[in-house]
Amino acid sequence: MAEQLLKDEPLAGDEIAGLPQDFGGAESGDECLLAGLRSGEECAYESLIQRFQQPVFNLVSRLMKDPSESCDVVQEVFIKVFRKVGAFRSQSSLKTWIYRIAVNEAHNYCRWYGRHRRQEVGLDGPEDGLGYRDTLSGGELSPFDCALEHENHVLIEESLASLSPVFREAVVLRDIEDLNYEEIADILQLPLGTVKSRILRGREALRRELERRMVLEPAFRLTPQTVE
Repeated sequence: MAEQLLKDEPLAGDEIAGLPQDFGGAESGDECLLAGLRSGEECAYESLIQRFQQPVFNLVSRLMKDPSESCDVVQEVFIKVFRKVGAFRSQSSLKTWIYRIAVNEAHNYCRWYGRHRRQEVGLDGPEDGLGYRDTLSGGELSPFDCALEHENHVLIEESLASLSPVFREAVVLRDIEDLNYEEIADILQLPLGTVKSRILRGREALRRELERRMVLEPAFRLTPQTVE
């Protein structure tokens, strides 16, 4: 995967654990879902959550400085979706509209965090336990392959996190979420040329960071163990 990014090729949707799957053929289903939401049908709300909760969580967690705060942001995203669905006029796809709300909420939280949370001192240490990525099912891989895949995943995620937020969101939406340029321009409310420029510059910054990390930090390291 890291080598693929260095070749300037977009990532396939299933190459990083936890990426949202394609909702192919969803346009007709969107209309039925929207009709149910506007009518206040509980099953429509459940369907929306089931369909978009994980993709929105994955997107938000990659845009946040502290991914552990993603759950709160995702909750706000769906509250806004529920409140504003009556005003949605289908000028873009349902997915694009929800992603736009998600990006805006992540931005809002990061600005709030910068103003308020940096002055706070935590009393508790980090909690031990499994993250959301640890609960995702994997294929039939050997222990070595699993370890190597995890190392590559961490390498890419840490490299993404090091990018400027304006470049990171463009690269995530294009190369991980696999949205087209027009959808990204709609989500970010930017001219198409600006979107393309940010993607190119973000990819270049990511490539440089990956090259640096791959030289300094080998993807897989064996630690000698003494035999007792």
